[in-house]
Amino acid sequence: MSKEAFLVLQEVDKWFAGVHALNKVSLTINRGEIHCLAGENGSGKSTLIKVVAGVVRPDGGGIVIDGVRRHALHPIDAIHAGIQVIYQDFSLFPNLTVAENLALNTQLDLGKRLVNWKAVRAIAEHALAQIGVEIDLDRPVERLPVADKQLVAIARALLQDARLVILDEPTTALTRREVTRLFEIIKRMQARGIASLFVSHKLREVLEIAERITILRNGQKVREGDVAEFDERKIVFHMTGRELSQERFAFDRTGKRRVLEVSGLSYRDQFRDVSFDLAAGEILGITGLLGSGRTELALSLFGMKPHDRGAVRVDGVEQRIDSIQRAIRAGIAYVPEDRVSEGLFLLQSIARNVSVSMLQHLRGWGGLIDFHRVGELVGGWVKGLAIATPDPELPVQSLSGGNQQRVVLARWLSTRAKVLVLNGPTVGVDIGSKADIHAKLKELARQGLGIVVISDDLPELVQNCNRVLVMQKGRVIAELEGEQISDTSLTQALSGVQPTPTPA
Repeated sequence: MSKEAFLVLQEVDKWFAGVHALNKVSLTINRGEIHCLAGENGSGKSTLIKVVAGVVRPDGGGIVIDGVRRHALHPIDAIHAGIQVIYQDFSLFPNLTVAENLALNTQLDLGKRLVNWKAVRAIAEHALAQIGVEIDLDRPVERLPVADKQLVAIARALLQDARLVILDEPTTALTRREVTRLFEIIKRMQARGIASLFVSHKLREVLEIAERITILRNGQKVREGDVAEFDERKIVFHMTGRELSQERFAFDRTGKRRVLEVSGLSYRDQFRDVSFDLAAGEILGITGLLGSGRTELALSLFGMKPHDRGAVRVDGVEQRIDSIQRAIRAGIAYVPEDRVSEGLFLLQSIARNVSVSMLQHLRGWGGLIDFHRVGELVGGWVKGLAIATPDPELPVQSLSGGNQQRVVLARWLSTRAKVLVLNGPTVGVDIGSKADIHAKLKELARQGLGIVVISDDLPELVQNCNRVLVMQKGRVIAELEGEQISDTSLTQALSGVQPTPTPA
């Protein structure tokens, strides 16, 4: 074992109801190392994190922390050993202020019965100073943007003398600028000898920040090495066990029917004078930084934020889109950014989630639901979208993120929409499911569906869109088409720089 090793997992095993979640997984993280853990959903990443955090007790294998073998690790033991986990929900108290969230653990450790507000403020100021950021200490955490919530969670972890910080999907909801700031803080932690375990689906960010990478698949470690040994294609292959297509989407708009026409659309101060059209069979991308108005535009097209000015035409017919019902009747479907809180009934069955938008068309004699037709509809979409489930009557929360997204797609595709608007279609989805969803979108486009993809995932836009609109402060500031679309040109446009023309 290296003298520099802080955490060593030795052939760790874990079973859940007959499922081998971790199969003799070994992992070493050195002091001050930035290590990435990669793998698809269900690969064992979450179980491994819980083992390290003391939340799950392994069925076999060993755990060594700072040279000391631990036979039984509880959460408080992991914390005292210097291990801190920052989960995707950050585990903060939303109704308390920034200062209260930062100082609470310290005050409890000191056994204080009365609050010393001066001390609370001093602790909070010290915590933020450690990572070099300024946040309003009196602001309730629930009113902070996601990036600032994450920084509060990191600052709180460092107050507990963290020596290893585990960041679970830390960049899912961050803009590129916020990701850059997070990486600067991780590097600052490294300079102080604090190790980081970075868990992410975003492979370009993994290659940018990590020094070593460990890849899990089906509960087993399939590859580990220095970051220099990997590129995106190799990571994807080891994560999925297959080569994924990198083919770009090509589409010729010439002479094609315009399925959607948007003219001078405006909504309050969210966006204004937005105009574009969409051909049948086209995949149009829309991107922009936080506050660009891209999500508000999507909500307006779906009748959730009815526009103040302008016009929307579907198949050449002007439509009054002032409600979700009118949008659906016009042939517009919408897949929201947050599928869990906005797109699914988690406790209801997969079948009910798929069929809920079509119930009025699934009635039989006496106006009652014809469950035979429901079964045929659901069965067709489960097969057509390859939704991985043994039984459509299982609750939708039993599915992985990628399969949940396919359920949302099935619901709206069953309405026979002419236009499909997807907001962040693969957020939080593993790389294999992401590739499958992209392949399905291209297939739907080839069948004549007009698709709008709203995303800040630049590789997603490059690979899947034949045109991309860039929004800034509520306006469309650039339009790229075909070979003009690249990571570089999109980054330039997002920064307000005129994209460099692609050489002929």
